[in-house]
Amino acid sequence: MTATTPGTCLTDRALLRLSGEDVRGFLQGLLTNDLGQLAPDRPLWAGLLTPQGKALFDFILWADGDDVLIDCETAQADALARRLKLYRLRRAIVIEPDPSAVHWSPAPTQGTPDPRLPDLGHRWLGEPGEAAQGWHEHRLRLGVTEGVGELGSGETLWLECNARELNGVSFTKGCYVGQENTARMHHRAKVNRRLVVAPLGPESDRTRIAYPELSLMVEQRRIEALGDAIRPAWLTAAIS
Repeated sequence: MTATTPGTCLTDRALLRLSGEDVRGFLQGLLTNDLGQLAPDRPLWAGLLTPQGKALFDFILWADGDDVLIDCETAQADALARRLKLYRLRRAIVIEPDPSAVHWSPAPTQGTPDPRLPDLGHRWLGEPGEAAQGWHEHRLRLGVTEGVGELGSGETLWLECNARELNGVSFTKGCYVGQENTARMHHRAKVNRRLVVAPLGPESDRTRIAYPELSLMVEQRRIEALGDAIRPAWLTAAIS
């Protein structure tokens, strides 16, 4: 783990450590991304879905020897741990909080590029430190959504969360929870709605969350009705 730098700690993120018997094999059968690609210098963004392919939790996975660390929302860490323990059954796998912190910098001074989009900046794990400033707005203005407040819990199909464009899904890894519907949507090109970030406006049934302090909001919109949504290059390419 890399030494910390003041002003880089993402205080709304927490870490869960999974250790024990074949942790990667356990996660491989649950999560949307391919644990075979996980490496110390290659974190992965992944989701845990409902059987219907809707997002319950999203997070970033980190390799730490034979262990896997899950970089998740602090507010959802306990719920995520409980859900994983349901799937664990009798496996000798320990799921517990890790005291380290998640760090971010918009400049490539240390760490590794965010696995979703290099423009998001670099992340690393280390000792807790001074809170980072600007991460939330930086992420939203790049059109990237995350967390239960924006993705919902069991409300949004994983591909509607832009998982394909942001490297959050593998279509070659085999089965996982929600895989059947996710693969069907991909192969039939049936992603009709997207989560998008837009300038703050009147809320409607499309609105997931509003951020008045940033003059931004997250909405689920049909492809043909994206309106004034922020359209970064990755989203423009996806809908072209």
